[in-house]
Amino acid sequence: MFVTPAYAQDMGGAAAGFGSFIPLILIFAIMYFLLIRPQQKKVKEHKAMVEALRRGDQVVTQGGLIGKVSKVKEDGEIEVEIAEGVKVRVVRATIAQVLSKTEPAA
Repeated sequence: MFVTPAYAQDMGGAAAGFGSFIPLILIFAIMYFLLIRPQQKKVKEHKAMVEALRRGDQVVTQGGLIGKVSKVKEDGEIEVEIAEGVKVRVVRATIAQVLSKTEPAA
């Protein structure tokens, strides 16, 4: 009396199944271009900056120490002089910024 019968409707086969994935594909594409791609670019720039470190460069570590590179070692470490006669060993990857570059000796 008050209730009418509800009938299931056909979804249209495989086309409707694929149509439900289009929003997920669009969300992934947007995430890639807004988050993943810029982060990969930033990581690549940081790696190039760390590989280009030379003796005499003034750097800032992720811990906030500012100092001058006194020795570049091959095992992923550098030696940074933070005060006169005070040298600390720092992992290369923890260099956050290079404040001033030295000119290469010609």
